[in-house]
Amino acid sequence: MPRPVPLDEAIATHVHDGDTVALEGFTHLIPFAAAHEIARQGRRHLKLVRMTPDVVYDQLIGLGVADELVFSYGGNPGVGSLHRLRDAVENQWPHQLVVHEHSHAGLANAYVAGAARLPFAVLRGYSGTDLEEQRDIIGRVTCPFTGEELAAVKAINPDVTVIHAQLADRAGNVMLWGITGVQREAVLAAERAIVTVEEVVDEFPERTGAVVLPEWVLAAVSVVPNGAWPSYADGYSVRDNDFYQQWDAVSRDRDAFLQWAKEQDYV
Repeated sequence: MPRPVPLDEAIATHVHDGDTVALEGFTHLIPFAAAHEIARQGRRHLKLVRMTPDVVYDQLIGLGVADELVFSYGGNPGVGSLHRLRDAVENQWPHQLVVHEHSHAGLANAYVAGAARLPFAVLRGYSGTDLEEQRDIIGRVTCPFTGEELAAVKAINPDVTVIHAQLADRAGNVMLWGITGVQREAVLAAERAIVTVEEVVDEFPERTGAVVLPEWVLAAVSVVPNGAWPSYADGYSVRDNDFYQQWDAVSRDRDAFLQWAKEQDYV
């Protein structure tokens, strides 16, 4: 079973330069603390995957961690653009960023295919969009039973998936609840999975709609209270809306961003 380990040890052991890394969490349970540790350890040339690369990936992209981004939406929720992402795409700062864009449904299905260890998933979608021009990740197949033409998306199997959750038990199992997004599928699709949790308990509570990830699919569990800040963990913390507002000003200006990075010991 994965005994709790310090977060720096979990990242050092399981996240390597050049890895494909998914940090998932939708609205809440976003693994900010783990992302910041990846930055502090100076990882480079990562291929980052995330359904909604909001502020957490804006930070990593601006810090030069990523060479590629696979995503289905990019923005500072409720505020506006991701300025570090835009600077990387439009001006190649701090260096060129290769982007692969999906629809939400397409990327979710790519995770599902990866979790099932299938080469691709099929869905009705993408028709009439320029996303189909990405022939290396999106194609067309014909149903052998009905003759219907469907979209096909290449499976995603991250080297590492990182998520935040509320609880782990003494056996190393993990429980999360609230808006759970694609965390389960992203973990099952990965070769290795790291979970930061609010606390360890002797026994999980009864919770309708909760997701339990068994210890045998996890490479490491780290106890990191408030590890989702400035997002939140349902039942443990609230979203720091002020930070998201303030980030817009920080991220708009390269010098302001670099000053922030220096203050956080990321550079």
